[in-house]
Amino acid sequence: MSLDTEKIIADLKEASILDLNDLVKAIEEEFGVSAAAPVAAAGAGAGEAAAEKSEFTVELTEAGDQKVKAIKAVREITGLGLKDAKGLVDNIPSVIKEGISKDEAEAMKASLEEVGAVVTLK
Repeated sequence: MSLDTEKIIADLKEASILDLNDLVKAIEEEFGVSAAAPVAAAGAGAGEAAAEKSEFTVELTEAGDQKVKAIKAVREITGLGLKDAKGLVDNIPSVIKEGISKDEAEAMKASLEEVGAVVTLK
């Protein structure tokens, strides 16, 4: 079986951030690997690795002009019901998710910013 590398790359370019995030998770589960960058074991890099954050909090700081789309994005990200998602968007600033990986946090941030919301990662 040969892979069509160019077709795969073209498909990846057309995928959304959330689709790519799901793909990474599926690959990690299927092959028992991690897409996280390896942490330096010792030496000069160890100090930098210790200082780097491993868990992030996604905080919605502004819903933007398209509040309904922001509510839909929050529902998609969190799996919450309409009332709970609307509550998060109405009570800004609000924490959307805590203790997640940088990749997942970046994907959420991109999804929310796509609909005009303002998000900070902590």
